[in-house]
Amino acid sequence: MSFDSKIPAGEMNEKWNDYKGHVKLVNPANKRKLEVIVVGTGLAGASAAASLGEMGYKVKAFCFQDSPRRAHSIAAQGGINAAKNYQNDGDSVFRLFYDTVKGGDYRAREANVHRLAEVSNAIIDQCVAQGVPFAREYGGLLSNRSFGGTQVQRTFYAAGQTGQQLLLGAYSALERQIALGTVEMYSRHEMLDVVMIDEKARGIIARNLVTGELEKHFGHAVLLCTGGYGNVFYLSTNAMGSNVTAAWKAHKKGAFFGNPCFTQIHPTCIPVSGEYQSKLTLMSESLRNDGRIWVPKQKDEKRKAVDIPEEERDYYLERRYPAFGNLVPRDVASRAAKERCDEGYGVGTTKLAVYLDFKDAILRYGKIELGKQGNTTASQEEIIKAGKAVVEEKYGNLFEMYEKITGENPYEMPMRIFPAVHYTMGGLWVDYELQTTVKGLYALGEANFSDHGANRLGASALMQGLADGYFVIPYTLGNYLADEIRTPAIPTSHPAFAETEKAVSDRINTLMNIRGKQTVESFHKRLGKIMWDKCGMARNEKGLREAITEIQALKKEFWSDVRIPGEINNMNPELDKAGRVADFIELGELMCKDALERRESCGGHFREESQTEDGEAKRDDENFSFVSAWEYKGESNWQLNKEPLEFEIVKPTQRSYK
Repeated sequence: MSFDSKIPAGEMNEKWNDYKGHVKLVNPANKRKLEVIVVGTGLAGASAAASLGEMGYKVKAFCFQDSPRRAHSIAAQGGINAAKNYQNDGDSVFRLFYDTVKGGDYRAREANVHRLAEVSNAIIDQCVAQGVPFAREYGGLLSNRSFGGTQVQRTFYAAGQTGQQLLLGAYSALERQIALGTVEMYSRHEMLDVVMIDEKARGIIARNLVTGELEKHFGHAVLLCTGGYGNVFYLSTNAMGSNVTAAWKAHKKGAFFGNPCFTQIHPTCIPVSGEYQSKLTLMSESLRNDGRIWVPKQKDEKRKAVDIPEEERDYYLERRYPAFGNLVPRDVASRAAKERCDEGYGVGTTKLAVYLDFKDAILRYGKIELGKQGNTTASQEEIIKAGKAVVEEKYGNLFEMYEKITGENPYEMPMRIFPAVHYTMGGLWVDYELQTTVKGLYALGEANFSDHGANRLGASALMQGLADGYFVIPYTLGNYLADEIRTPAIPTSHPAFAETEKAVSDRINTLMNIRGKQTVESFHKRLGKIMWDKCGMARNEKGLREAITEIQALKKEFWSDVRIPGEINNMNPELDKAGRVADFIELGELMCKDALERRESCGGHFREESQTEDGEAKRDDENFSFVSAWEYKGESNWQLNKEPLEFEIVKPTQRSYK
């Protein structure tokens, strides 16, 4: 199947403006006749539904949580990027664009990334107008801090709760449209399939998670804003309910899946503590803004961190990457931590952790704070006390969260951190308009593949979600719907709805009737171990081939021996989970297949066979400068399609943060 990315012609910095100037429009009277389904109400979904409702479209929004406020976007901590250059430190739209393409190891589409950088400033203005309480400097100007992969301060933040505050802003906009009647909200509903009519997406089948009832819903277009698939690894920083089901159903109906093996390992997470842990907790990358990462110079160190003298500490990121130090991109920081632990320098009971230390920051801030008061003869105790107060103001809720989980006071003792699965750069393939290879089916935010290449820079997820919802889809969706104004609403009695509903019902019945002996959770955990061990921070051909075979065997076992208690026509979380895990198993196979085919290292995809002499990722631009767009052909059968990546502005070079 041929596919077109629809990148506008012309100069890079004119493409988006030129597109907006020539795009087809839908007049206000016609918008009231057009129905749009939005699945997912995180930052991308809530902002899209609110924007489209404000424009006059009839919107139906769906989420599986009991409220849109519970979307996983709320868990984002550190901040959101924008090229405001408030610090006057050399930032610009171009530099944000450049850093994002380079940070993604030259595996992103330039035109999409440039558009993201262009609209970034408008996102901040929009959110301030909504009342999002961004941190401010003494004079009232919005504050910025540093994040990995950049040498400027461009990250706007609200303490360690940026995602929560941004989501509340988008939620407020959404609720306003619900009150006005332009948006109809369906909470506790899960999309289980896309309805296709004449090769166009025309609706969805959703399951009411409270009653178990299947529902049919029509839409002239369907927008998937359902987040990422990091929970394929079982242990991740994602919410327990985060899943791939909506995107996977779309994939099986013809939407190509882009770069599925590109997953991000976040370097600053609380380490695994035991066999029975069900999720991991992220410690914001903003902590690397002030904290220093180190391990003991001596292997198998038994002393407490505070008892290890300065000269016996290895600040390995500062040593290996002097230009960026602790602010190297996530993939680089994660691999460096793994390398130190693999060599025997890890700390903690499992030895799978490194230290993140705020001692120097506390002293630095304390001296500055007391200096403001003219106190230049303060004691060490006074300096530390003043410094702790500053750190508490900037990172207090994160420190409190760490202490509640670990029982250790991070003001007194360095945090222990280790990399963990966090974000997925892969997702449904979309063109410049965010449309998948299925007409009328769009993917926004983390559900698509488009803006981050092989590695996402910190504080870019919130930026992309809101950019897609507030500033991109309102233009690009109209370009499609302008040709649909003569299409009347199709009744859900149409045979395509009945046929799709029956297929969904049959699958549910099949799952319930297996009546095996093993729990859904046990299968998910086994899948996660295969994925982490063989398609995690490092991959090789032997391991990936083994993983594919093991996942295929796990799939057969799942469909013959899973046990789901309860009933279909009732609230049944185990049944919901079973459907999601079944989809994760199929996705896991495709991820391993994609990782096997991509015989290079790039960003978060590290093939052990392809590395430089000093252990860095080694790309193969001659053979792999493309987006992998996988087409579903049947069980365990996919066809690889390639979208060539052409770089007009940011010419690929070996990434260096030294």
